[in-house]
Amino acid sequence: MDIALPVLGGLGLFLYGMNIMGTGLEKSAGERLKRLIELLTNNRLMGVIVGAMVTAIIQSSSATTVMVVGFVNAGLMTLNQAVGIIMGANIGTTVTAQLIAFNLTDVAPLAVALGVAIYLVTSKKRMKSAAEVLIGFGVLFIGMDMMGSGLKPLANNPVFSNILSSLRNPVLGILVGLGLTTIIQSSSASIGLLQALASQGLVDMQIAFPILFGDNIGTTTTALISSIGTNKTARRAAVVHFMFNAIGTIIFMFGLRIPIEALVTRISPYDVQRQIANAHTFFNLINVIIQLPFANLLVKAAMKVIPGQEREAEEAVLKYLDSRILETPSIAIGQAIKEVTRMAQIAENNLVAACKAFRNKDEDLVQEVFKQEKIINKLETGIVEYLVQLSKEPLTDEQHTQINVLINVVNDIERVGDHSENIVELANEAIVSNLPFSDVALEEFDNIANKSIEVFKKASEAFKETDFDMARNVIILEEEIDNLEQVYRNNHIDRLNNQTCNPYSGVIFLDLLSNLERVSDHSSNIALYVLDKLKK
Repeated sequence: MDIALPVLGGLGLFLYGMNIMGTGLEKSAGERLKRLIELLTNNRLMGVIVGAMVTAIIQSSSATTVMVVGFVNAGLMTLNQAVGIIMGANIGTTVTAQLIAFNLTDVAPLAVALGVAIYLVTSKKRMKSAAEVLIGFGVLFIGMDMMGSGLKPLANNPVFSNILSSLRNPVLGILVGLGLTTIIQSSSASIGLLQALASQGLVDMQIAFPILFGDNIGTTTTALISSIGTNKTARRAAVVHFMFNAIGTIIFMFGLRIPIEALVTRISPYDVQRQIANAHTFFNLINVIIQLPFANLLVKAAMKVIPGQEREAEEAVLKYLDSRILETPSIAIGQAIKEVTRMAQIAENNLVAACKAFRNKDEDLVQEVFKQEKIINKLETGIVEYLVQLSKEPLTDEQHTQINVLINVVNDIERVGDHSENIVELANEAIVSNLPFSDVALEEFDNIANKSIEVFKKASEAFKETDFDMARNVIILEEEIDNLEQVYRNNHIDRLNNQTCNPYSGVIFLDLLSNLERVSDHSSNIALYVLDKLKK
């Protein structure tokens, strides 16, 4: 217990410090992350650079790859783009090991103290994020020191020495590294533990290098597990990550291990921690250089492992949202906007269908509108649940406002769907009862229906494009529809009084006018959210 407690406690602090530091860096660079992803083209070299930069920020190649699986699953990037990001992530993760090799344990308490002081004193979010980086940095090194102190007694333990001696078998070393990283779910943490062993003189490069290979394969299990339940393309991205690191390990085991081991030993002959850090960097950098030209072959191999065509997702299934993206709020909000826009398009199509169902007395179209309304309700539930989850992430004030707007817009779109359902219920009554409508009434219906469809379409477009001019146009159109509804209502009451209209038809017609006017009200709500909440 004297050994286990400080080692486990130190490992916990290491992981916690890495998480705090990564969160602080991500908050500082949150919007930049989105712009980095947007820079992506089919140029894989750019993908490698972006992957390395993002991973250097969030301090975890596993997290980056899981994020990439989410991006691919949500249609944010293609598999070809994902390959470059995955390769770059392996380079970016080596930053942590290089940082550890500086052995800054003496300044760690000062970093924590300074970080806490800044966090308590300042009210600026950017300064608080910088304070989190300092706190995480300090806690990480305090954890490393605890692990090193806990491992120190093992130096004179013959049983442990025999175990380490057995790890001079490279294959056994790879298996140990793979198992350790799979359990911890962080290659940075397992390599940190390896460096802690090195700091106590318990391992040398001959033992450490094969374990390091295993660590790099083990880190792929996180993405593989994360890809369960995703589409085929996302699963292929996880498989690419595994194959890339496994192939790299084979290349190094049978060709480059000895020369790279000799090189890092020569660069830092008396510092095994630095040797491990450099070996980790060289492994991933050289692996990218060798395999990048053959990235297409990796994609083809992944398609052989996960064969078949991607099936078109059902409309009721969330197309653009993925929980793996939640940790990058700026991107998650962008995807939510896409999903809400898709829901608005379905609602618009349903409104058009509902009006046609009444006008043409089409029973099949009535049933189709009922079916689509269920899809709209499911989308509303799924999107709101996602946005509630997203609201629990570290967000800026602007992002909180965006989420509130999205929830309100989703509610208004769902209400438009309800009114479409009301319209086909009225249409169904008219069909079943074979109710007559005058030419004048049908002409008035066509006019207000077309304007209601137009105003909802423009409101959806204003929301999608954050178009303030179009939003203002929606407000004007909504007022026209209000006036039109009142005029048509009075006209119809006159027809009823003059007995030129069937009374039951009259009731149906007035309800139709009311529902179409309510569609314009919800369209106006969406436009007002654009003008009041999204205007900068």
